[in-house]
Amino acid sequence: MKKLITIILGLAFLLTLSSNANAQDNQEVKKDSGYVFTVIKQLPASPVKNQYRSGTCWSFSTISFIESELLRMGKDTFDLSDMYCVRKSYEDKAKLHVRYHGTNNFAGGGAFHDVTDVIKNYGMLPEEVYSGKVIGEKDHVHGEMDEVLKAYLEGVIKNENKKLTPVWMKGYQGILDAYLGEVPEKFTYKGKEYTPRSFADMLGVNPDDYVEIASFTHHPFYSQFVIELPDNWSHGMVYNVPLNEMIEVIDNAINTGYTVAWGADVSEKGFSWKNGVAIVPEKNIAELSNLERSRWEALSNSEKDKQLYTFEKPGLEKTITQEMHQEGYDNYQTTDDHGMHITGMANDRQGSTYYIVKNSWGTDGNSYKGYFYASKPFVEYKTMDIMVHKNAVPKNIRKKLGF
Repeated sequence: MKKLITIILGLAFLLTLSSNANAQDNQEVKKDSGYVFTVIKQLPASPVKNQYRSGTCWSFSTISFIESELLRMGKDTFDLSDMYCVRKSYEDKAKLHVRYHGTNNFAGGGAFHDVTDVIKNYGMLPEEVYSGKVIGEKDHVHGEMDEVLKAYLEGVIKNENKKLTPVWMKGYQGILDAYLGEVPEKFTYKGKEYTPRSFADMLGVNPDDYVEIASFTHHPFYSQFVIELPDNWSHGMVYNVPLNEMIEVIDNAINTGYTVAWGADVSEKGFSWKNGVAIVPEKNIAELSNLERSRWEALSNSEKDKQLYTFEKPGLEKTITQEMHQEGYDNYQTTDDHGMHITGMANDRQGSTYYIVKNSWGTDGNSYKGYFYASKPFVEYKTMDIMVHKNAVPKNIRKKLGF
């Protein structure tokens, strides 16, 4: 009997070891099958915010960028008002829209330089003084406000008096007051009284220190041009460089301690907010056998998409050329879709480079608490423009650009 019990216990022990080994193997397979990133460089950034139902990514991304700049400069940690920039830009946008008799773009979108223009021309407010949340919503909801402002300006422009009254802007500001709140002339912050101007001066951010860079072949390289984007309502100018040099600027910025405001198109199927990655998959048809190729070509587009965009593990990505980058812009496949904030770099298991991107969609429904990892091919392919401190630009490129 004792011998039988010993045999049974021995078998049970062996089964337990086998079970544990299989479980461990399964864990390793699962771990190896996904995206695992090793951070190369992660620069300081403020907490993730949520633009929610507002087309104001341009303000959130640039404000985040400026907050990182303040940290880089050794300043205090600041939570600056995204909606103050939205408010003042909407005022300037209205003036230009009226002067253009309604033909200039008028919408909630904007550009990085809109924020630096606000700082330069009007100052800045802290978030606690001007949150823009006065309509009873927890987060920003701008659909009604955007439509009301647009309809008001349409009435001003098309009015039957055939001329403008001197109070049309006062009425317009009244709408902004109702939806975003009145802008204080003075306020107290940490026991000291400020105006928007004196608060911005205290921050010590010089708007003239920041430049925007793009890479397009329909304008000469190493020149400036007004980037042709609907949201560039103020006709801001960018410097133009070859694609490889634009990437060099981003890499140099991160490696020398500067973050990057990043404008890109995230409407691609290779962008997954849930999985926290943005990629440009390459199905290398050339390496498939004839049978495999025929099976691939027989798949429907949706079936091909399922194979390409599973986001289960890193795979081959397209090699992006200047021509591909330009073609995406020319064909409306790459648009001024979203403004974000690059705060670092990482490698996957294969050694491929990814950029760590801070978004403004809150932290829910995302694997990395409001951040995602964009592969280098994705950044090469889908970037519209970037904003950096001019000292973040390599000296040889600065010399070519003349600053």
